[in-house]
Amino acid sequence: MSQPLVRLRSIDRRFGLIQALSGADLDLYPGEVHGVLGANGAGKSTLLNVLGGLVSPDSGGIEVGGALVKLRSPRDAWSLGIGLVHQHFTLVPALSVRDNLRLGLRGRSFSEAGAAVEATMARTGLRVPLETNVSELGVGDRQRTEILKALLRDPQVLVLDEPTAVLTPEEADGLFALLRDLAREGRAVALVAHKLDEVLAVSDRLTVLRTGRTVMTAPRSQVSVRQLVAKMLGDGVADEVAIGEQAGPSSDAVVAGNAQVSGSASVTSLSTASGGTVVASLVAVHADSLKGVQLEVRAGEVRGIAGVEGNGQHDLALVLSGRKSPSLGRADIPKEVAFIPQDRHAEGLVADFDLTENVALALSRMEEFGPSVMMPWGVLRDEAERIRARFEVVAPSTETRARFLSGGNQQRVIIGRELALNAPMLVAENPTRGLDVAAAAYVHGELLKLAAEGVAIVLISTDLDEVLGLADSVSVMTKGRIVEVSEAQKTREGVGALMLGGGKVSK
Repeated sequence: MSQPLVRLRSIDRRFGLIQALSGADLDLYPGEVHGVLGANGAGKSTLLNVLGGLVSPDSGGIEVGGALVKLRSPRDAWSLGIGLVHQHFTLVPALSVRDNLRLGLRGRSFSEAGAAVEATMARTGLRVPLETNVSELGVGDRQRTEILKALLRDPQVLVLDEPTAVLTPEEADGLFALLRDLAREGRAVALVAHKLDEVLAVSDRLTVLRTGRTVMTAPRSQVSVRQLVAKMLGDGVADEVAIGEQAGPSSDAVVAGNAQVSGSASVTSLSTASGGTVVASLVAVHADSLKGVQLEVRAGEVRGIAGVEGNGQHDLALVLSGRKSPSLGRADIPKEVAFIPQDRHAEGLVADFDLTENVALALSRMEEFGPSVMMPWGVLRDEAERIRARFEVVAPSTETRARFLSGGNQQRVIIGRELALNAPMLVAENPTRGLDVAAAAYVHGELLKLAAEGVAIVLISTDLDEVLGLADSVSVMTKGRIVEVSEAQKTREGVGALMLGGGKVSK
């Protein structure tokens, strides 16, 4: 075997009371896609951030090309040919997409930079609105821009942290094909993703982290899904799940309780809503990108909304959750609506608040408290502790600031907080984004349980498996309008075709 392009050895990193990495190792070889797996809070993102120069290790060594180096900044990493596509966006909001992409192409003329951008978009199939300011982009276009920015620098080592979380299935497939091409060119690729089927399909080698330690590294061909689950979550958890591998890696599935989870954490819908009371309705609603939207959501129903990101889903979520008023039309919604937003950093949490304070943000919306009512701090602290335990949030205490949690654990806090509201309707935008397979299965089970109890649920997701697996009825958003999905069309192929622009608009 050739020598690794990059070697991380015995990496330690602590954030306050949280030991994010404890003696972690990682070797990246030329010609390989290396999948990095682990439960929420296992240290995956921190390890990749060390490699990308965003985080300095407390101890341990980094070798690039056989030489010991110190990566004090992303510039140091780039100078050594290491490119990082970060889980949290690093673009400059006030600049256009084109100008953000040019930042990585200093030294090239205007025409050369423009030609490089166009060529990279054509090669990857990732299209972005070049003249639009980043501040006006949805999360999908921001992710596409991050990926393009990294690829434009032609890295020898490409590190990607959850790159497909907001991409369409077609874009994700195109990205994986590109990663395979880059590996065939002799580059090294490291990939973090919580969708097991994605990682298993594209990776040559796998590393599993658990509580900051490297607990396994092996060729993909030599490990089963059960072994991976056991290493990620423990033997006890692996013994409680059924692993389906009869047809090979592409059919890997995990069944936890009554919820069947594929590699992308989809489940079989258990909700049986039909003819429930209308809880919310939109009539000819216009609001920013929305164009005459008609929608009814009933008690006990999981209403799935699919679509390519940027077609009005977020505006729909804001209207349904009461955070945006229609400019035209009528929106009848409950007084209390639980809301899981698409961007946990901008809309879900205050990074410098601790868990109890972030829980208080939601409880203050409840009628029994309200903005003028003093909430007992002990009650809030107990509720935060209950959420931390129930959703297995990896944090030393409820006094831990949100910024010190992993992305997946931040999502667990938001979901637990919103479910605690006991509201008659829940609007969820990509609720399992960033969650490991077991946590996603748990959240799906909770959504179905709420529906069985009569809660109206609007599930807005770019994950087709999630929508098709959970929803009683499915609609597609395209160009700000709702498109009907018939029973015959409720397949990946059928819904995918509607996402590309076909179908009958609801009236």
